[in-house]
Amino acid sequence: MKILVADDDAVSCRLMERILERVGYEVVSVEDGRRALESLLSPDGPRLALLDWMMPGLDGPSVCLEVRSHRERPYSYLTLLTSKGAKEDLVAGLEAGADDYLTKPCYPEELKARLRTGERILQLEDTLVHAREEMRFRATHDALTSLWNRGAILAHLNHEIHRAQREQAMLSLLLCDVDHFKKINDVHGHLSGDEVLREVALQLASGIRAGDAVGRYGGEEFLVILKDCGPESLRHRAEQLRQLVASCSFSGTLQGLSISISIGATIIDDWAIGQSPEIVLSQVDAALYRAKLEGRNRIVITAPQHMTRIGSAERQVPPAVQGRLLLG
Repeated sequence: MKILVADDDAVSCRLMERILERVGYEVVSVEDGRRALESLLSPDGPRLALLDWMMPGLDGPSVCLEVRSHRERPYSYLTLLTSKGAKEDLVAGLEAGADDYLTKPCYPEELKARLRTGERILQLEDTLVHAREEMRFRATHDALTSLWNRGAILAHLNHEIHRAQREQAMLSLLLCDVDHFKKINDVHGHLSGDEVLREVALQLASGIRAGDAVGRYGGEEFLVILKDCGPESLRHRAEQLRQLVASCSFSGTLQGLSISISIGATIIDDWAIGQSPEIVLSQVDAALYRAKLEGRNRIVITAPQHMTRIGSAERQVPPAVQGRLLLG
């Protein structure tokens, strides 16, 4: 494990290095507070540190204060080395963010015991962070496909609509539905149906750019959000995704199975009329309904006042789709 030793006394620093190297630490040594701070804030910097109280540039407590101000970073265990014995000085060091202090000269066995305590605290911190991130992932991701779940993808859609409105940028939305999915479940079983959904999710995730997003909207439906995507780009991007899913291959009991998706799509580029997630989802849902009704395995793009099917003439969109057929 890496450990930082910050001390402008060369003899004291070298003595500390020998003690620490003997028990297996990888020692990083610096002679002033500013270099100590740079080392601790570097991406692969040490997370254990022994900081002399008095150093050029920044003293030990000042280094502690700066490190603690970067709350987004992994926790560092900071020990002050001091010859100060007054209680008020020690309290000041701890209030600056130090975890512990040692009086110089250090007794080697006490030093090792204090550092072992620091390692245990860092391990506990890492365990808590891992548990928190796992809980966050479970709360925002679909358990079957590992894509964003419905709540998370809708929250992201709301965020992207507000961003695009501020920047007067274009935003496109796709709603993708696996064709004849009920038949797959009925013929091959629900476990095989789950395998199909995982494969579709994998293909959709691999077919989007950084900055785009895909989530499981519900059942066999997937919502795709494409940033800065206009009409001509949308046609191409949607067709790419349709072909990616069509190219899925399976083994075992699903060997030879061909699957397809129907895609409803819409472009948000007229901010004068006002947009909301509910309006946009209603439009893209109507487009998907039309794609299923017209034969599946196709893309239908809708705009606020019209709908266009790729490869066909422009068609009027009904003012509202009364009910949605269970087309599968």
